[in-house]
Amino acid sequence: MPDRPIRLYGDPVLATVSDPIEAIDDGVRALVADLLDSVQVPGRAGVAACQIGVGLRAFSYNADGEIGYLINPEVVEVRGELEEIDEGCLSVPGLWFPTPRHPYARARGIDLDGNEVFVEGTGTLAQALQHETDHLDGIVYLKRLLPERRKEAMRQVRESNWF
Repeated sequence: MPDRPIRLYGDPVLATVSDPIEAIDDGVRALVADLLDSVQVPGRAGVAACQIGVGLRAFSYNADGEIGYLINPEVVEVRGELEEIDEGCLSVPGLWFPTPRHPYARARGIDLDGNEVFVEGTGTLAQALQHETDHLDGIVYLKRLLPERRKEAMRQVRESNWF
């Protein structure tokens, strides 16, 4: 199955808190399959359901050699001082900005069998867990930027050829 089109910054689904998934059914299984297909495109570290137009709490990740997904994820632990790490987003194509993130993150969610699972990591995986969970909370990474960087980022968004 081909990857689904990515919604771009300014689309209301990206600014909306995603709904929890109440039951694992064929629709949720298809969503997870689409997320896993979409995240395996080279250069992608994560895809949240809202980025493919679905307002449900699920995301996939492809970071540090790990590919997977979480349903109803929440970041339950972060460690280390916030560090500014270059970050981009499929929904903000071509723009990268230093974004404050913790160097370690641990997230909890469920799998397609309804079992509780944990994913944890450092580096790109920690960044992806925080970034994709933010998406499900209606937060695009631009909101995490320090004020002066955010001002410059928004200028670049307005001048982009996709906005």
